[in-house]
Amino acid sequence: MDTAFAGSWEHAVVTGGAGFVGSHLCTALLDSGTAVTCVDDFSTGRRENISGLLGRPGFTLVEANVSEPFDVDGTPDLVLHFASPASPADYLRLPLHTLETGSLGTRHALALAHRAGARFLLASTSEVYGDPQQHPQNERYWGNVNPVGPRSVYDEAKRFGEALTTAEAEVHGTDAGIVRLFNTYGPRMRGHDGRAVPTFVRQALEGEPLTVTGDGRQTRSLCYIDDTVRGILAAAAHGLRGPVNIGNPTEITMLELARLVIELTGSHSQIRFIERPTDDPAVRCPDITLARDKLQWEPRVSPEEGLRRTIAWFRDQARGDRTPSGS
Repeated sequence: MDTAFAGSWEHAVVTGGAGFVGSHLCTALLDSGTAVTCVDDFSTGRRENISGLLGRPGFTLVEANVSEPFDVDGTPDLVLHFASPASPADYLRLPLHTLETGSLGTRHALALAHRAGARFLLASTSEVYGDPQQHPQNERYWGNVNPVGPRSVYDEAKRFGEALTTAEAEVHGTDAGIVRLFNTYGPRMRGHDGRAVPTFVRQALEGEPLTVTGDGRQTRSLCYIDDTVRGILAAAAHGLRGPVNIGNPTEITMLELARLVIELTGSHSQIRFIERPTDDPAVRCPDITLARDKLQWEPRVSPEEGLRRTIAWFRDQARGDRTPSGS
């Protein structure tokens, strides 16, 4: 992991720190010499994501639901608010929890940052653009979101979180910023979380048909987790209010992605087309001009290399699952 941020912060709080992105942030911050407090209620985060951190000096776990007021020991100088169900399988299963985390949870995380005089960074999402009519999407685009559709609990929670973060910065002077994360993938994703990369990788490794929705021509832009973490920490260190897009401008269709996963895994799986979900975006691709200009950031890991690393991790996990007890 990049060490460019070594010494930038003494104590960081990461809400949702046991989640996919959050756990990688905890690791990167610890590796850079920052003490980390991970706050998670494990509604979607996994203990195994942080199991390797529990014994490390400087790491503290606080089990709490951020939708309720919470506090941490010490005085953080960085608060990264990453708590939220993020996969379709999770936010469709937990719609009210998703809305509460994006609203009340954001308010409580902002309050912690304000009390401590800390830098605050909100994890928003490309989903605030909805099914976009502008392509690629830059930060000035307001989006095309269905406020009452099945995806609205996630989309609108994040849009509200952005509005609340902006108001907090203007009213109370809190040093607050917003990053809009585009599709991120890598180790520690769950094979059944409903997102394309882990679903396709799991299916290919298990010899199942890869389920491509619709005709597979809808696009996504995939950013490997190491690149995403670098972008997040660059935004935190810069002091930029944003919002700023963090994502990979290399676009790929879902059908191309499925074929690439089959190739890289050496699987004999076939492709099966299934019904496309309601309000599924037709295109998704970030304009990262702002991140390049202000943060000097852009992705380094190619989709092929990122997928190879992700596939290797899923293979290792499968081998672990087959290891006899006591071995």
